[in-house]
Amino acid sequence: MEEPFYKDGLCFECQRCSGCCRFDPGYVFLSHTDLEKLASKLSLTEDEFLEKYCVKVDIGGSFRISLIEKENYDCIFWRDGGCAVYDVRPLQCRSYPFWAPYLESREAWDSVASSCPGINRGKLHTRQEIEEHLARRKMERLITI
Repeated sequence: MEEPFYKDGLCFECQRCSGCCRFDPGYVFLSHTDLEKLASKLSLTEDEFLEKYCVKVDIGGSFRISLIEKENYDCIFWRDGGCAVYDVRPLQCRSYPFWAPYLESREAWDSVASSCPGINRGKLHTRQEIEEHLARRKMERLITI
């Protein structure tokens, strides 16, 4: 099997630009673990959290639960220059930018770097760390309806 392009690790350090949290439409799909942690943080039941902060999204005939966005496409939890639920932010957010599509090739990684100033700078993340992010994303069940 061919070694992944990130076999020697990749550099990434969040620059707190909020580009991945704001300005553009997108989805933050939640796992059952994410829902549990977020609801607890906000002292809500899971049903209350779903009703107040989530939307059902049609993904080709199946449905997933995503956080809602503000009218300007900011994440519902982006406030005053940062994430209001940072310590319990969803796995999708915690694992960025170590997502499978970005790790398919050097070209894919460098392509996302054009929109994220933290990619290719800062801390070196080892191959093991990167693959742990990928494994967690595979293992944690997204909420589907």
